[in-house]
Amino acid sequence: MSQQPPGKRAGRVLMILAWCAGLFLLTRFFGQWEQRQENPNAVVTSQQGAGFVEVKLLGNAQGHFVASGQINGQPVDFMLDTGATDVSIPAGLAQRLKLEEGFGVTLSTANGLSQGYRTRINSLQLGDIVLHDVRALVAPGLEGNQVLLGMSALNKLEFTQRGGTMLLRQTTNQ
Repeated sequence: MSQQPPGKRAGRVLMILAWCAGLFLLTRFFGQWEQRQENPNAVVTSQQGAGFVEVKLLGNAQGHFVASGQINGQPVDFMLDTGATDVSIPAGLAQRLKLEEGFGVTLSTANGLSQGYRTRINSLQLGDIVLHDVRALVAPGLEGNQVLLGMSALNKLEFTQRGGTMLLRQTTNQ
C-alpha cells in the first residue's frame, strides 16, 4: 500500500475545501441576484417634503412592481395591482398575520370563482408611507406569500408610472 507524502495530501484537501467554498459563495451570490431580480425594492426608501411622503419603486424583470413592506408590523412582500379592487392576501399568510375573518365573499378571479372573506388591515406600511384601516380580502386561491396591493390601498395615494418606475405619494397634514 503506497502512501502519499503528507504535504501532497494536505494540498489536495485544501484544494477540495477551496472548491467547496467557491461553489458556496457562487450559490449565495446568484441566489441574492435572483431575489433582486424578483424584488428590486427589498429595501424601500422614502423621501419626505412639506406635506408629503414619496416612495419610488423600480419594476422587476417582468415589469411588475414588487416591494417589501409590512402589514400590522409583520414583514410581507407586495405586488402592486391597479386592476385589483382590494388588497388581496393568500389564506396561509392571513393566518400567519392573525387577520380577523369577516363575512364570506365570492371572488371572481382569472381561475374562476372561489370563496374568500373580508378583513381589515389596521396598519399597512411601504417605506415611510403608512395607511390605516385598509379594506382587504383573504383569497384561498392565491398561492405563495405575496400580497396584491390593490386599489383599496392605492386609492389613498397619488401614483404615477413612468419609464420602469412608479412613484407613490401620500399627502400628510403638516
